[in-house]
Amino acid sequence: MKCPINAHVAVVDGETFRLYRNHGALFEPKLRAEDTPELDLSNFSAAVRHQDPVSQRLGRTDLNELAHGAAVAEWLNARAIGGDIDDIIIIADPKTLGEMRRHYHSELEKRIAGEIDKTLTGKPTDQIERTITAAD
Repeated sequence: MKCPINAHVAVVDGETFRLYRNHGALFEPKLRAEDTPELDLSNFSAAVRHQDPVSQRLGRTDLNELAHGAAVAEWLNARAIGGDIDDIIIIADPKTLGEMRRHYHSELEKRIAGEIDKTLTGKPTDQIERTITAAD
């Protein structure tokens, strides 16, 4: 996958949000960690509405995790609307990515250079870089 120079890379799961910038080449990303954003986990109602019916019945949906995904999307939306994000790659576990997509603003959608549905939080930076390079 192409990772534009100076693109942001968001690595997210139901509890963690790490933000990076690409300081490498288009096909050879070199990520540097950015400051960890402060999130407001207040969007629990959206998470309730969008629960997977099977997971809801079986008690496998964690509302805190869904609210975290919504909060990350809202933070990214604000930065995209404000012009602080030009290009972004979003890497998140499938459930979190699905919740985030429900909250994308059109300005954020215009800036998404790619999405990868994989859990990479807690992984070393070089593994995240290799995953981006190998993605279609």
